[in-house]
Amino acid sequence: MPDDILGLVLAGGLARRMGGGDKPLRALAGRPMLDHVLDRLRPQVAALALNANGDATRFAAWGLPVLPDGVPDHPGPLAGILAGLDWAAAHRPDLPDMVSVPGDSPFIPADLVARLRAAREAAGVPMACAASGGWTHPPVGLWPVALRHELRAALLGGERKIDRWTARFGCASAEWPDHPIDPFFNANTPQELAEAQRLLHAAAPPPIA
Repeated sequence: MPDDILGLVLAGGLARRMGGGDKPLRALAGRPMLDHVLDRLRPQVAALALNANGDATRFAAWGLPVLPDGVPDHPGPLAGILAGLDWAAAHRPDLPDMVSVPGDSPFIPADLVARLRAAREAAGVPMACAASGGWTHPPVGLWPVALRHELRAALLGGERKIDRWTARFGCASAEWPDHPIDPFFNANTPQELAEAQRLLHAAAPPPIA
């Protein structure tokens, strides 16, 4: 387990395509989808936190810090990333880096942090994000806490796109195969949630006779 990185689950979306509510709290294989995300991320980080707005008590069962956006008007994932970086600076100054993942991505790979760090080091840039199937996934990224002031200034200046902001400083890409399961599959709609259920079932080991 890395001892110098914070894991942040981005759970602050409005879930319009899911009909509202919290996507990470939707049931997947009999458990909240958030459980699947945390199970995969927890072994890779020193600490965990959630980014979510509104009443934090709906996440009380997980016993994790719940960090609301620190900038107004729900400007998207960059605001959640900033909330995590600010929390790390204030509460875990021993953690110089943070990895972020969406709360609706139940197949996050077990080597996420290791490969993001390797890509960043190889490219000699401060950040890295994940890619699969020819697509980049900017919310799945590795962020230095030291860049939080620059991120805050960009957000207050109207920036909303992750990849446009990271391009200012340099961002490596770490590629994963998208078969048999895309590790960055998002369950954004009821149909995609059903597909995630099917994929989990297909990937499960057969019962012992």
